Amino acid sequence: MTDFLDTNILVYAYDSHVPAKQEIARQILESAILDESAAISAQILSEFFVVVTRKIATPLTAAEAGGAISLFRALPVAEVDAVLVEAAVGMHQRHAVSFWDGLVIAAATRMGCSRLLSEDLQAGQRINGLQIVNPFSRN
Repeated sequence: MTDFLDTNILVYAYDSHVPAKQEIARQILESAILDESAAISAQILSEFFVVVTRKIATPLTAAEAGGAISLFRALPVAEVDAVLVEAAVGMHQRHAVSFWDGLVIAAATRMGCSRLLSEDLQAGQRINGLQIVNPFSRN
């Protein structure tokens, strides 16, 4: 497993109001599924559902979002359990990230990923052995 996908990658794949990011996100997802090269977590799936049904310019229906989640389950999915929550607390304390970002980092670590693809964390930063990469950055 190489990459862990943050929620924004999945959301942009379904947000037609940001076409440049949508194209990049779709390419990442297609490659991840075909090559079995990325993982996600149950948290990512939950956040995806909330964002695409409530917060994007043209929200998906619950059925559409559920269909997308079924597709994403082709990727390995880290379950959120008490051990992962405790690890997230540790990430929050040691690395000054939000609890939710700590949960993403802990899940990526559990899945053996070396990179975390995210628009929300500082690109280039290394946290807990993970290289943070912003795939939407022009740099």
